[in-house]
Amino acid sequence: MGSLWFHLGTLDAADNLLFARIQMAVTLGAHISVACLGVGMPALLLFAEGRYLRTGDPIWKALARRWAKAFAVLFAVGAVSGTVLSFELGLLWPEFMGRFGGVIGLPFTLEAFAFFIEAIFLGIYLYGWDRLSPRLHWLSGFPIAISGVLSAWFVVTANAWMNAPQGFVLQDGVVVDADPFEAMMNPATWAQTLHMIVAAYMVTGFVLASVYAYHRLRGRDHSYNRRAMALGLVLAAGMTPLQAVVGHAAAKMVARTQPVKLAAMEGQFRTEARAPLRVGGWPDEDSGSTPLAIEIPGLLSWLAYGDADAVVKGLADFPRDEWPPVRIVHVSFQVMVGIGGALLLLSVWTGAFFALRRRLPNGRVYLRFILLSGPLAWIALLAGWTVTEVGRQPWIVQGILRTKDAVTEAPGIGWIFATTMLIYAALTAGAVIVLRDLSQIPLKEEEHGA
Repeated sequence: MGSLWFHLGTLDAADNLLFARIQMAVTLGAHISVACLGVGMPALLLFAEGRYLRTGDPIWKALARRWAKAFAVLFAVGAVSGTVLSFELGLLWPEFMGRFGGVIGLPFTLEAFAFFIEAIFLGIYLYGWDRLSPRLHWLSGFPIAISGVLSAWFVVTANAWMNAPQGFVLQDGVVVDADPFEAMMNPATWAQTLHMIVAAYMVTGFVLASVYAYHRLRGRDHSYNRRAMALGLVLAAGMTPLQAVVGHAAAKMVARTQPVKLAAMEGQFRTEARAPLRVGGWPDEDSGSTPLAIEIPGLLSWLAYGDADAVVKGLADFPRDEWPPVRIVHVSFQVMVGIGGALLLLSVWTGAFFALRRRLPNGRVYLRFILLSGPLAWIALLAGWTVTEVGRQPWIVQGILRTKDAVTEAPGIGWIFATTMLIYAALTAGAVIVLRDLSQIPLKEEEHGA
């Protein structure tokens, strides 16, 4: 153990890059997992409390109050994990922030304002249940929902800029004439931000539905759990078809701004007209092929450019040192799309059944599918971000600054890595314990329902 700690303090440049990338992957994935619930849960809180105001039904009030406590825990965890990410950008990638901080600093500043507004109104909401009038209390939740969406929008614009940089001029490697507003409104902004926000609502809905499906499968099939599951499904099933449309727009944006990423996503090694869409497959960079894939001729050309005869650039058209890790990107993309397709079918099943019978299915097979939907939605979220981030490699700023040139050369990165992993392990354990304890608080008789 002593030799391990010594090694962590004496890493070379190559080690710095490896540990910095692993640390960013872990911390970004953990933060996104919490942040997406921070975007989606306020909408469900507002709906549940609104239903209570209209009906006076205590079950709706119980849902809103319990979800508010869970949201407060997730908000606190997200605040810590987001703060760690902010420090990491400067500590791990000083060349990136030093050169381009003036270009993309604005969305981070605006995100901070949105975060403070959300925190202020969350405090009012949590402590105002019995201190404000019911209607005023309900209205105090709207700034939470709005600022949560804005916070996500501002942060993702910065990431979109990394994929489609604009709003500056480089002279001898130095940024001059920076325009932060033009940088925020880059070609990838709207597709990528909408894709993430809709994904946040989807994941929130499916995760909550999954939790309550578990309780119903365990025999706790009362009104509280049925309503909670149904409310999560309404959000998720409503957003899933929209995500198919938004995801298609995001893929077309990638075709325009990052053709090498598109080629990696699809395992497309040769430039060709009527390029096929590949389902499955295991890309082989050495042979320049994607064996085991089912190919649908012309569909990739049509999806990317609206023309089945359009030419799609292959990886062979780009220098080999500008290829992303093709296998990781392709498989991650297949996982995201495959899960998305399965969740779309589940949403269609749910919607069609409700339209015909005015209720949701109650069978155990259906509940097991709902139980799986939460973890699958979360996996799809992480797979999508893997495509976004790994697909941009070897660049931290597409076509301008390579990741290896942006990483810090300072010693001690191993210590930062180890400390950060301990912090995130403690955060995860604390959040799980607190949320588990909250879920085990018994319901009152009037909150239970039949």
